Amino acid sequence: MIPGREGRAGVLRHREPLARHTAWGIGGVADRYFEPAGIEELAAFLSDLPEGEPLLWMGLGSNLLVRDGGVRGTVISTVRLRTVERIEPAKLQVEAGAACPRVARLAARHGLAGCEFLAGIPGSMGGALAMNAGAFGTEIWPAVREVETIDADGERRWRPASDYRYGYRTVDGPHGEWFVSCRLVLGPDTGSRGGTRIRQLLVQRAAMQPTGARSCGSVFRNPPGDYAGRLIEASGLKGRRVGGAVISGKHANFIINDAGARAADVEALIGKVVEEVEKRQGVRLEPEVRIIGEASSGEATP
Repeated sequence: MIPGREGRAGVLRHREPLARHTAWGIGGVADRYFEPAGIEELAAFLSDLPEGEPLLWMGLGSNLLVRDGGVRGTVISTVRLRTVERIEPAKLQVEAGAACPRVARLAARHGLAGCEFLAGIPGSMGGALAMNAGAFGTEIWPAVREVETIDADGERRWRPASDYRYGYRTVDGPHGEWFVSCRLVLGPDTGSRGGTRIRQLLVQRAAMQPTGARSCGSVFRNPPGDYAGRLIEASGLKGRRVGGAVISGKHANFIINDAGARAADVEALIGKVVEEVEKRQGVRLEPEVRIIGEASSGEATP
């Protein structure tokens, strides 16, 4: 491991601006930022950390709002853990940093069906596993057979999917462990329609969502029997702005970094949406985005 230099080894940096690594382009600095080049290097790094060191895991930085005061402790990025390989005729092994759209394309290339929906998710497989990501009526965990995890001491384990309970955007399982890879079991792509289905989903996504803008993806969970975007739009909030953060005019469940937004702008706008939708629609929306880190000096955390 060579601090501050990129190569075949991982990268360790100090006082790293996390705005460089989030989909919103927002976030303060991390005390330490580590990109392991492989899972073995990650295990060795973790085993050498002081006991009780605060850890934050991130992939491609979607579905994440890092406050302007940054993150104390160590941020571990999985972006270099991106291997995807076919290990059996119907089984893929996928590392946590692999981008979801890439997994969808490679599955289709191998003649496998069942994860085309991943093409519409702008995050990594680790995040998809952690929140049971889904799109277009399909979720990831029904395809999961095993997951590889790692703990703060660097110990690795393979666990069956039955060790976990999952629901809409929730996953519950052994605590103190993080996903580093998984094995997916998929079905045959009869008629070789997977590539066509992926293209159709991407066209549908581009028509419905602000794909060319800086956003984190969907900000709020859909409440039972309804859609967060519909409730926000019905409350007259499309185009509502706080500083450089604005609610998309294309899809109301997206907040755009329109003009140099700070995390405080986005968080304040999230709070206004929750307040207004509850007042006008009688529904309290729950954020899907993870909000982490410290407010900058002089700013109160909502």
